[in-house]
Amino acid sequence: MITAITVLIALGFLGWGFYRARPFGKLGLIAWFQSVVLIAPWLLFFSLSVVGIYLNIVGVLFLFVLSTGLYIYLGNRLRSLAQDEAIARRATAIADAQDASKLDISTDSAGSDATQSTAESAASTPDTTVPDLVPIPADDLKAIQSIFGIDTFFVTETIPYQEGVILRGNLRGDAEAIVAQLSERLQEKVGVSETNPQQPRYRLFLVEGQDGKPVVIVLPTTRDPQPSTPVQKVVAGLLLLATIAASLESGGLMLGFDFFTAPNRFAEVLPLAAGIWGVLAAHEIGHWVVARRHNVRLSLPFFIPTWQIGSFGAVTRFESVLPNRSVLFDIAVAGPAAGGVVSLVMLVTGLLLSHQGSLFQLPTEFFQGSILVGTLTRVVLRESLQQPIVDVHPLVILGWLGLVITALNLLPAGQLDGGRIVQAIYGRKIAGRTTIGSLIVLGLASIVNPLALYWAIVVLFLQRELERPSQNELTEPDDTRAALGLLALFLMIATLLPLTPSLAGRLGIGN
Repeated sequence: MITAITVLIALGFLGWGFYRARPFGKLGLIAWFQSVVLIAPWLLFFSLSVVGIYLNIVGVLFLFVLSTGLYIYLGNRLRSLAQDEAIARRATAIADAQDASKLDISTDSAGSDATQSTAESAASTPDTTVPDLVPIPADDLKAIQSIFGIDTFFVTETIPYQEGVILRGNLRGDAEAIVAQLSERLQEKVGVSETNPQQPRYRLFLVEGQDGKPVVIVLPTTRDPQPSTPVQKVVAGLLLLATIAASLESGGLMLGFDFFTAPNRFAEVLPLAAGIWGVLAAHEIGHWVVARRHNVRLSLPFFIPTWQIGSFGAVTRFESVLPNRSVLFDIAVAGPAAGGVVSLVMLVTGLLLSHQGSLFQLPTEFFQGSILVGTLTRVVLRESLQQPIVDVHPLVILGWLGLVITALNLLPAGQLDGGRIVQAIYGRKIAGRTTIGSLIVLGLASIVNPLALYWAIVVLFLQRELERPSQNELTEPDDTRAALGLLALFLMIATLLPLTPSLAGRLGIGN
């Protein structure tokens, strides 16, 4: 039943995606079809399983390999079409500008007719069309070009781009220092925003071009990430309430009953639900504290409820432009670090408090489900794991759930914490590849664990896109951050991967 509902939800998301993609023409439909290709093997496998038809592992692997190859092909096709469209837009904008310069617009009547025609055209245009982008004014373009020099960034080519400009050239020094210097010059030349005196009119980005050479992009600050709307804040509040309810239900399931059919047992499930809330709160506070230290605004967390473990965590957007990849890393790793430490303390404390007669009785094989948890349990409980049943304190379960939530968010995919960590350390190309790999692994894992399917659908529809570039995309984080990132990814793998029977036997877990 749950599998059938999940398949229907996934089909609903695809239908909604098609509706959103249609107004963008061929580009939108290809992007939508990428989603279909990526999720098709899962939908086919679980749709067939609902009617009692099961594919063998060879068939499943073939479907995943086929979908991955088609996904990569569509991605290349999409980028090619996007480049062609961008070139066509630039050519059209230049031609329109040349035509406009030839027109005589000195009379009032002509101006009045043009205004009326524009208004009628705008009124007859459907809301679903993409608005035309206003090219950068000539005066602003000259001011921007004047900030560059042979000692910072020697410009060899200038290309108008959307509402801004792309400048190709040669970098002449340390990227971090040059970005700061050019940004200061830019503000001096073009001034600040009329609506916000604390914000410059344009923002400068130093990124890597397709040829691997440094490229400067200057865009108006109107393209910066925008604050959450009132509707989004309401949605965040509703998801928080749903997560609270799901955590209470999860606590009831741990105790062997359905909380929603027995709400009078609220006092029994509250400590367990509060433990889940503590892990989630620590995770989000970790993000918030480090973001505030770097003067980066974060949106409200959009929690993702699930009745199995209470919540998958939360989706949080950046509402500020990030200065560099090190800041991206610091904010991304802070949440899992805080949530992981709280979870680990819960787990170890629970193991130390476990004794004969503790609240939960678990089969010994249960501890073979995680390399990290199984190893720690063997160190603390020792010979107890050679018994068929192990009595454990509730904090053991809560700590384990917290580690699972943390590990799921550390998967190197899209805008998950793990995806942001990979993007910060290794760059966007590697992050894009690990995103595809993570979705494939989740798809394979969902064959034996439906929880992986739910998380894969969330990542696919909400979190698969990479984080937007920071102002300085060239400077990599230092070796300390790289080592911490690898440690976080290693702990994620150790939490989610089960012990093999042979390793469990050597550790003395089970008979």
